Amino acid sequence: MEKVYWLDQIKLQDRAKVGDKAFYLSRIMQRGYPVIPGFVVSAEVLRQFLETINSSESLVADLPDSSLHLDVANWRQLQQVASRLRQEVVAANVPPQWVSTIFAATREWQSKHLILQPTLSVSNTAKGIGNTSGLLEPIFCDCNEDAIAWGLKRVWSQLFRARSLLYWQHQGIDLQNVNLAVLVQPMQNAIASGSLHANASGWTIEATWGLGVALTRGEVLPDVYYIQQETGIVLERHLGNKLLAYRLDDGTTATAQPPLQSILTDENTGLVAYLLPEEGQKQYALPEANLQQVIALGNQLVSELGNDFTVQWSISEVDAVSHIHITEVNTPLATVPNLKLIKGLGAATGKVTASAYVINSLQKPEQIPEGVVLVVPTIAPDWLALMQKVVAIVTVQGGLTSHAAILSRELGIPAVVSAKDATVLIQTGEQLLVDGDRGEVYRLRDGKAGNKESPEISSTVSSVSFQHPHFSPQLPMIATQLMVNLSQPNLIERSQNLPVDGVGLLRSELMLLNILEGQHPHNWIMSGRRAELLELWTQQILNFVRAFTPRPVFYRSLDWRFHEFSSSTHTLPSAPHSILGDRGTLSYLNNPTVFELELTALLNVQKAGYSNLRLLLPFVRSVAEFTFCRHKVEQIGLTQMSQFQLWMMAEVPSVLFLLPEYVKAGVAGISIGTNDLTQLLLGVDREQGQLTKIFDERHPAVMGAIAQLIQMAKNADIPCSICGQAPALYPEIIDKLVEWGITSISVEPEAVERTHQAIARAEHRLILAAARRTIH
Repeated sequence: MEKVYWLDQIKLQDRAKVGDKAFYLSRIMQRGYPVIPGFVVSAEVLRQFLETINSSESLVADLPDSSLHLDVANWRQLQQVASRLRQEVVAANVPPQWVSTIFAATREWQSKHLILQPTLSVSNTAKGIGNTSGLLEPIFCDCNEDAIAWGLKRVWSQLFRARSLLYWQHQGIDLQNVNLAVLVQPMQNAIASGSLHANASGWTIEATWGLGVALTRGEVLPDVYYIQQETGIVLERHLGNKLLAYRLDDGTTATAQPPLQSILTDENTGLVAYLLPEEGQKQYALPEANLQQVIALGNQLVSELGNDFTVQWSISEVDAVSHIHITEVNTPLATVPNLKLIKGLGAATGKVTASAYVINSLQKPEQIPEGVVLVVPTIAPDWLALMQKVVAIVTVQGGLTSHAAILSRELGIPAVVSAKDATVLIQTGEQLLVDGDRGEVYRLRDGKAGNKESPEISSTVSSVSFQHPHFSPQLPMIATQLMVNLSQPNLIERSQNLPVDGVGLLRSELMLLNILEGQHPHNWIMSGRRAELLELWTQQILNFVRAFTPRPVFYRSLDWRFHEFSSSTHTLPSAPHSILGDRGTLSYLNNPTVFELELTALLNVQKAGYSNLRLLLPFVRSVAEFTFCRHKVEQIGLTQMSQFQLWMMAEVPSVLFLLPEYVKAGVAGISIGTNDLTQLLLGVDREQGQLTKIFDERHPAVMGAIAQLIQMAKNADIPCSICGQAPALYPEIIDKLVEWGITSISVEPEAVERTHQAIARAEHRLILAAARRTIH
């Protein structure tokens, strides 16, 4: 380390050494604008420091000449490497002569406290890095040699956090091309701090009491002023929610601030957090004179930066005179990565604020806390019991028809799927706002939401999310049958009073998970527990049939892919993991024992006096499979009840060519499963959220197939229902379904009311159109 770079002396050729933040501040400072003095410990010093860590076992020893190629999709490797790199940096010794040089440079300020800010640039690439404040944070420390060494290592180590490594790899930037310097400045108390955002449509000024720490950490809602740039007139002002303020513990008092009550002092940094009294909370942080100072500064900067920029500022008071300083300058030279917002796909509606519980493994845990937001790579159906404990779901993988999406909608909890890198960026215990409507996950620092949703603690959210909409007794009459999809007994009471004509889809595999104790049904039978399982199975079905009688309940027999139930032990051979696997009626041919027990449970329900039960066969590949199942149904005796009907799911595309043959074989009706039909027609795995633009039930091929199936069913004089997610996700499809003559539509409980209204509108339009044709 040869020297430090003073802000007032930095030249254009120094930019790569000092980083963009320091470079822009130096440009402004050298043009005569008020910037707190400071100097930069160059990026070359970090490289020299890494070279001093010369242990043969050290990871960082090779970093100056390594691009550190990591598989960032391997979360375990990423976390382990990041943790070890940071530990090595923090444990190493900064050469004493370096520390002495830096400390000597700070002596002329006569300041007790320092702020060490990361300042970055990228070499050998055309990519910009924008504002990386979400990646790297400033470090505060006392002004002595030990504290300076500690602070430098803290700043440097942040370059090797998992989120940083992930960001650089996703940006396609080699770590060796990232230049991290450290801007060192004296800390001084402020009476107010904030930002000025300027663009062509106007200015926005944000302000809070004291140092800008509370604003940066998201612990306050700032005061906001909207300014007309041409005149400087304040168009609007809104008082924020400022409970906290920060200042330095230097024994001085800023007279312009309201009285403060100390609640936390950090002896390592000199920062003191204060709780503002009520009168301070009701006051604007900027009196008129200080507000005009900020506006005047903005007008001056327009000539330097143009009409589009952001500056951070602070106002201090010396001898009763206010002084404004620029602490950071940002111009739209590059995109700004916003790591506090994670964007995904909104899969289940609602908003929830709660603590995160992150699981990085695909292995299902034994237990999780109640009332948390579950953040996981993906969810298999056998996670159902765990999902009933949480208030929201965030998954890295999955689309709008994934298991996570379907289960969340049925349970009535918000869900965001395909949230890229969520398990890496989010930490357990972190406060999250999950917006299932917009597909957004907000990371709320330290649990301070700054959002009106924040007071909704998990218990409140749970009670709201399970409460279905209140239905008006004036709901219009509809001719198309509306039915509901269910699987969970605890939703029966709330769903049976909905304006539905029955259960259009009872998902047996999800229903059964409540009783299987992690064992495959085959294991129950082989271990001599057949009678016990039969009794439990019968009771589960009875719960639904009894509640909805005389309305029909369409029970879909088991449709399991073994790899989706990884935690359920079984002794049956299974196909390799795939989107198909040994599923549907094919599995009944290969292992008929469980299917026979399932049919016996259905017979027991009939014997209990209920005639509203229907059987829906899943994923039928051939007429031979259907015929095999029909024979089993007849042998058990289900067809002896005249009201019984045997239906099949229309989801394997071959049904488009074979439906007349199925009807001849005894199919009494079909239910279109748009989830599987879409993925098989379009060749897209519905669990892959990144393929959402391709996986779309509104695709002409899918809509054409649905129209063909409805027409073929009408020609064969059998009913045709639809029970996939398409009508709930895209209500505009309902117009076409009604026009084509669909018999019934079955949706999740949360979608019943809007689907009812959509059906009524579609039928009304058809009646009007017919009336107009008659008149003409």
